[in-house]
Amino acid sequence: MTDQTRPAMTMRQIREGLGHVKPGQPEPTVRATQYVVTCIPEDEGPGGYRGITVEYRGDDRYAVLRLGWCLGTDGEWEYEMRPSERDDAWLDSHCFDLDTALRLAKKAAQDVNAP
Repeated sequence: MTDQTRPAMTMRQIREGLGHVKPGQPEPTVRATQYVVTCIPEDEGPGGYRGITVEYRGDDRYAVLRLGWCLGTDGEWEYEMRPSERDDAWLDSHCFDLDTALRLAKKAAQDVNAP
């Protein structure tokens, strides 16, 4: 018979009790930092990458990129500046939340043709 008054243990408590993790050790964080968006099959044509990437830029913001060019809020592609040259205004006009960045990348990927 089990003691029904004791609350169930969390997965963390079970793992600590088994010695799989040290008490107080933080849980690892996993974040996808790059998405590849393309309409071209990976094995089509001669090698080389053809597509759009959505890349994490910090503060939950993502850039939409193609071969070093970055999509802006105005819909125009601009060469991506070095991180040390990016000011807040540039980041605001070239970075998006993830859902927006993926939507824009899907739209842009339709214009990328195989060589």
